[in-house]
Amino acid sequence: MTQPRQWTIAIGVVMALVFGTALVIKIRPQIDLLGVGSGAPDFHATDLRTKRLTTLADYRGKVVLLNVWATWCQPCRVEMPSMERIYRRLGQSGDFKVVAVSIDEQDDSVVTTFARELGLSFDILHDRTASIKQAYQTTGVPESWVINRDGVIIKKVIGPSEWDGPVNEALIRRLIDDRPR
Repeated sequence: MTQPRQWTIAIGVVMALVFGTALVIKIRPQIDLLGVGSGAPDFHATDLRTKRLTTLADYRGKVVLLNVWATWCQPCRVEMPSMERIYRRLGQSGDFKVVAVSIDEQDDSVVTTFARELGLSFDILHDRTASIKQAYQTTGVPESWVINRDGVIIKKVIGPSEWDGPVNEALIRRLIDDRPR
């Protein structure tokens, strides 16, 4: 092999390594998926009851069922009553919170009306910017996460779920009973 050809191959290999490294650095955050066992990312949304900006940190030390939804989403409407039932069954102690974050672009009144129509008593938050979608890497609505007292994601559900069903209720009860020592 001639020397110019060796130099060409060496430069090509070096360039491939440089561009490959740059590409990995650029796309790594996109492939670093959030899942079970990950720490739950913080978010900011308006609590429609108190009109205060609320974050995940406000729920520290509690078991949280975090739900991302929208008023125009029919599966969300179907899922909400089961979330209300599990909240009424397990949320009275204060150790368990259902936190439903709407990503509707409309103003708060649309979300408040929806919650009132369904008789929802758990925490309804509104994130008009929908920034929670990026933080939690959602693919649509509804999506939900069960988060333990330490802020670790224990379960992720894409699509609607029967939250007061025996499997989900047993999981949430176990997390509630797992008190810090």
